[in-house]
Amino acid sequence: MRSGDSGDRGRIALAAARERRVRTREGVELCVAELGDATQPTIVLVHGFPDSKEVWSEVAARLADRFHVVLYDVRGHGCSTAPKPLRGGFTLEKLTDDFLAVADAVSPGRPVHLVGHDWGSVQGWEFATVKRTEGRLASFTSMSGPSLDHFGHWIKKRVSRPTPRRIAQALGQGVRSWYVYALHTPVLPELAWKGPLATQWPKILERMEKVPANGYPTASLPTDAAHGAWLYRDNVRSRLRRPRNDCYAHTPVQLITPTGDLFLSERLYDELELWAPKLTRRTLPAKHWIPRTRPDQLATWIRDFVTSNESGVPVVEHPPSGPYADRFAGQLVLITGAGSGIGRATAFSFAEAGARIVAVDLDAESAARTADMARLIGAPEAWAETVDVSDEQGMEKLALRVAAEYGTVDVLVNNAGIGVSGSFLDTSVEDWKKTLDVNLWGVIHGCRLFGKQMAERGQGGHIVNTASAAAFQPSKALPAYSTSKAAVLMLSECLRAELAGTGIGVSAICPGIVNTNITRSARFTGVDEKEQRKRQERSSRLYGLRNYPPEKVAEAIVRAVVRDQAVIPVTPEARGARLLYRLFPGALRAVARVEPPI
Repeated sequence: MRSGDSGDRGRIALAAARERRVRTREGVELCVAELGDATQPTIVLVHGFPDSKEVWSEVAARLADRFHVVLYDVRGHGCSTAPKPLRGGFTLEKLTDDFLAVADAVSPGRPVHLVGHDWGSVQGWEFATVKRTEGRLASFTSMSGPSLDHFGHWIKKRVSRPTPRRIAQALGQGVRSWYVYALHTPVLPELAWKGPLATQWPKILERMEKVPANGYPTASLPTDAAHGAWLYRDNVRSRLRRPRNDCYAHTPVQLITPTGDLFLSERLYDELELWAPKLTRRTLPAKHWIPRTRPDQLATWIRDFVTSNESGVPVVEHPPSGPYADRFAGQLVLITGAGSGIGRATAFSFAEAGARIVAVDLDAESAARTADMARLIGAPEAWAETVDVSDEQGMEKLALRVAAEYGTVDVLVNNAGIGVSGSFLDTSVEDWKKTLDVNLWGVIHGCRLFGKQMAERGQGGHIVNTASAAAFQPSKALPAYSTSKAAVLMLSECLRAELAGTGIGVSAICPGIVNTNITRSARFTGVDEKEQRKRQERSSRLYGLRNYPPEKVAEAIVRAVVRDQAVIPVTPEARGARLLYRLFPGALRAVARVEPPI
């Protein structure tokens, strides 16, 4: 799926939405769009600055099949009218009136689930903590926008009880908040937004945040941004100087924190449990505009949080136990050859870190077993997919299905492979073709299809290709296998260079002798069936005696992604062969004459 396809999905969903006007007591008319079945639980999405409701189009499209989804343009934005006069017309108290008017219109008598981004989240914290909204909220999901009251207390604590760390945190956030000061200046922000800034804004978003246009932002941007400046002027200074002391959330809260947010420090949410007793925390390796860049992940978390609260079962957090949970929690990881061995162990390692898993294997039962176990280990979601990686059309269908149903892959592990042993003269054309189709073309298909999706999304990612120590260790008995793995190694090096500017890392994992079932299914050429079974059994025994576990290779794969390593020889013999290859190639050629176990 191209990045534009998901944008089309969002635009189509909003085009088909039911639209109504909700009039507030002040006479402001709010433009409200509804999707989905109105008898289902209602989710209200509130946008931030300088956006309109269209910022949510892709998230809304993903939620509408199960929920009643409501989006509205905040006063003065999009198709909603602006208050007169503007000064004093955007206070949090009046924004709360607007929210209650919308909630009463779209979900009379039944509490709604609120989701806010940026200033939509700032508003949401007000709605979730004031007395007059009690009973109208079933849950609140906050992203990229703190409570101004909590922020005020956060600043006061650092000023009244300073330490070097607290001072550094306050100064760091002060630098990130440069735009807040700019928006408080009179007239200039309006002139900038109604002039060149609005024209350049889509390009700025695409360059800095990799936000695809896809019908966003809309033509109302200059007016939206000019009016939105009053959100800051009417609220920020007054609330930061005199934050409320009763700003406790009266509803369950889900906090989604993008770790790469250029405007808000993660430290702003330290001690948030004091203000939100029923708090669920999520982190996402992304920048500020996650409703546009990561709608798949947001929709999953929103859906799960809403469903949990609707069921009346408290959300019990089981934080990922893996050492890299902060890095991979919530990310989508696809592993081919995941039905056993290194592939299965890799799925489990990422599951421990809280990643969502797509386990792909030619054996449907084995893939399903891996997915089931990954969920037990810690994956919030895991799915099984069946495909022959050498089948170009099958892989294309898989890539489209994964993008449509699960989202863009964050980490791709091209692990599927087969073993073949035998001299060059005994290896038939069919054996060569099958080996290269799976070991090389399977990797090419994965890199081409899923790598393209990563690049078009523009949010980075990582590709891991399983090569082998045989990639740099010649052997007279492994010409086909070694050639295929050497090609994977060189492909990985070339792709790493090509994708370096996109934020996509590429790693080649080169295991040595690892105790997996590849020897049981390996093809031995030039011998009859009886001799082939005998050699398979002998090789399996040798690999079993070596007993290097696939879990260690999986750990190396996870570390390679974290450290963005290029080539990783795994096992002592692989590291030794790599060293000989680089320093003493003649010695390695002598070793090549020895019959290997496979």
